Amino acid sequence: MTDAAAVLCEVTAGVATVTLNRPESRNRLDADGMDLLVRHLTACAEDASVRVVILTGTGSTFCSGADLAAAAAGDEAGFARSGPAAMVRLLTTLLEQPQPVIAKVQGHVAGGGNGLVAACDIAVASSEALFAFSEVRVGVAPAVISVPCLAVMNRRDAQELFLTGDRVDADRVLRAGLITRVAPPEALDSVVAGYVELLSAGGPEALRSSKELIRRVPGLSRQEAFDETAVLSARLFASDEAREGLTAFLEKRPPAWAAPR
Repeated sequence: MTDAAAVLCEVTAGVATVTLNRPESRNRLDADGMDLLVRHLTACAEDASVRVVILTGTGSTFCSGADLAAAAAGDEAGFARSGPAAMVRLLTTLLEQPQPVIAKVQGHVAGGGNGLVAACDIAVASSEALFAFSEVRVGVAPAVISVPCLAVMNRRDAQELFLTGDRVDADRVLRAGLITRVAPPEALDSVVAGYVELLSAGGPEALRSSKELIRRVPGLSRQEAFDETAVLSARLFASDEAREGLTAFLEKRPPAWAAPR
């Protein structure tokens, strides 16, 4: 399969669907595939018409994590050299994506695939999907992916799942905080579409600013947080987007959002 087909990207009515498309290898992650995924996400970030990004996969697996064959090679061209850095770039891109990102988890998740799920803003998983932090079972640790995963997961759950490598169902990782919602397979599309509708109702700049708050505020002191958020609030209330949103609210009509500048 060519690199061009390994990750697909389609934009329809303001929604970009980015699809891991290596079902024959359970959508495993190699350095080239991760680089292609970063390029698609970057293109979406620069496209003013894109309001929401959906990340999903083809086949029975959402993402099986690292390319273990490449990792086992262990040479300079192998995954040990290029994979971790590529994963850092990918997760950073996902975490800093200006548009809301929904993980549509249609199939099983293992290893690094959990990092992709955690780095998305909303994650909806099929009730048939199984999850495993399988790294310890092959003699490594969920190192790079621990950054987004530990930001959303409960500590006790992370301890159990990271250390045992046990394969668990979607309800278990829902309780752990890794995902947002579980849906029956036949309802997965409609649940994701519902989130797309909700997210599309928000102002584009307001959504970007809200994502930035989630990223930055927990790492600031209380006074730093108040100082920064007061400036942001004043800027947003004075913006054209807020003027349109408030006017539409008072006039009881849907706002006509402009593309972010």
